[in-house]
Amino acid sequence: MGLSKQTEIGLVDSINGNIVSVKMADNIKSNIPIIEGIVYKVGQLGSFLKIPLGYTNLFGIVTQVGADAIPKNLKEIIAQDFSNYKNQQWLSIVLVGEQIGRKFERGITQFPTPGDIVHLVTAKDLEIIYGGFSESNSIVVGNISASENLPARIEIDKLISRHCAVLGSTGSGKSNCVAVLLNSLAEKGFNSARILVIDPHGEYSVALKDKCKVYKINATEEENSLFIPFWAFPFEQLLEIFSKKLLDTNEDYIRQKILNSKLESNGINNLNINEWAISADTPIPFSINKLWGELDDFEKTTFEADRITKCLTKAGDFGNLIGNEYEQASTTNTRPFFNSQRKGILYFTDIMRNKLKDNRYNFLFNPKEYKPDSEGKCAKDLNDLLFEWFDGKKPITILDLSGVPPEITQTISGTLLKLIFDSLFWGQNLNIGGKEQPLLIVLEEAHSYLKAGEDSISSKTVQNIAKEGRKYGVGLMLVTQRPSELDETVLSQCGTMIALRMNNSKDRGHIKSAIQDELQTIVDLLPSLRTGEGIISGEAVKIPSRVKFYKSSNAPKGSDPKASEKWKLVKKDAENEYKTLVNLWRNQQFKMEEINDEIT
Repeated sequence: MGLSKQTEIGLVDSINGNIVSVKMADNIKSNIPIIEGIVYKVGQLGSFLKIPLGYTNLFGIVTQVGADAIPKNLKEIIAQDFSNYKNQQWLSIVLVGEQIGRKFERGITQFPTPGDIVHLVTAKDLEIIYGGFSESNSIVVGNISASENLPARIEIDKLISRHCAVLGSTGSGKSNCVAVLLNSLAEKGFNSARILVIDPHGEYSVALKDKCKVYKINATEEENSLFIPFWAFPFEQLLEIFSKKLLDTNEDYIRQKILNSKLESNGINNLNINEWAISADTPIPFSINKLWGELDDFEKTTFEADRITKCLTKAGDFGNLIGNEYEQASTTNTRPFFNSQRKGILYFTDIMRNKLKDNRYNFLFNPKEYKPDSEGKCAKDLNDLLFEWFDGKKPITILDLSGVPPEITQTISGTLLKLIFDSLFWGQNLNIGGKEQPLLIVLEEAHSYLKAGEDSISSKTVQNIAKEGRKYGVGLMLVTQRPSELDETVLSQCGTMIALRMNNSKDRGHIKSAIQDELQTIVDLLPSLRTGEGIISGEAVKIPSRVKFYKSSNAPKGSDPKASEKWKLVKKDAENEYKTLVNLWRNQQFKMEEINDEIT
């Protein structure tokens, strides 16, 4: 018996668009045939079938098996005369591509007709389907589950420029998948690769080890410090750091004060910026301590009877956040008099001073070389910061946000994204612009600052990148365990979807809405996937693929601890360990040497 006879499983019964109903042959000897020493399983959901048409082979994916796969026009007939049909088996497949010669292409140019023979797909067929990728523009991330000798390849250009999403429940292998993807990209040895990971929990520094630069808050001397200078923030986001409870008139007042500070800095420092282009949002260094002092002083000033002479009792030091002291204003319409033009924002200036003195905010307000003096001069400017992050020495840059106060994490991450996207937008015609040197931004735990229906800077910026990033060479990789909380607009813009095990039906529903309609039934396979196994669909792969991802050699920090091993260990000096724990907690540090370095 020839190979073609061995692989026959049934006949095409009906065609509805690219959905084909297949009536399985009555004479199939086994649903688990052995062909050329390889065991195959007939009718597995997500598996491939082949329909030869002359010199062309059509390929489809099995999406339904059994009664659900029976054509609608036959269901009523079968219901009335079940005895003649009870032994029949049915499959439903979705046509996804065709092979001409040794070349496979996605899409269909011709369709089968009723009576055409349907075949199993063999290992040789799978090599044709999954082959054809260029070594130079693809990465290997694992093996094809249907044939574990076949490497699973992803096209780099489509993965980055058309955006992608990595989705999976906790414990599904999501962090390992991202680490494998990024390691594979880094190992290509590109001279000018740019990958930026926004890492809210500090997970990836170990997993990506020698291939990344890590910038973190409260870094030791051996580590790179993460600074995000306050003066690079847009006005509204800078205000959010302090308070959102200001009247519109007071917001405008503070906006004007910041604008004046930036205009003054432009002149003093000879920045050569057209004044008409400067706004409160323009990233120009200015002294925020001086701004605080001026705002606070305006509220507290008292005057003599001439309403000009100030009743100053002690001069302050704005640079050290010490305000001027004045005689207390009289309540009997005698001297000293209140400043009649005060805005009533002392509560705001108090909050502002407290935040400026809070050590947790040093990465914003005391960013060392990026901190302006009273005239707005900095040792380093924004170009130095961007060069540090993307100098090309390492392909991956990790911005570790684990030390950011939780109440401002969303604002910080959103502002970071806007800062980076704006820089590539305005530099689009340069050699370091996104078109000439594309950037991939990886957003770990994307659901925590990209919630559906939210009008935050992070949501708006990510939506903007998802819609417009391709034009400017900025790609997104969204990583989340809760796709149902993501903005649907952003998820639908992801050209490639990597879905790992997912048990929540609401989350699976969101994945269904973002992929090709005819393949939505494949999403129902997600709860049954193994740890580290996923379904890749979209533009970066030739055909939707079930893949077993490689295991990263360095496990991400978020990987599960092994209780059965850890509980065997005897813990020595536990009492002092808990003492150290509380000391680290109070100092907002992870290592004692970091505390000792700061004290010395």
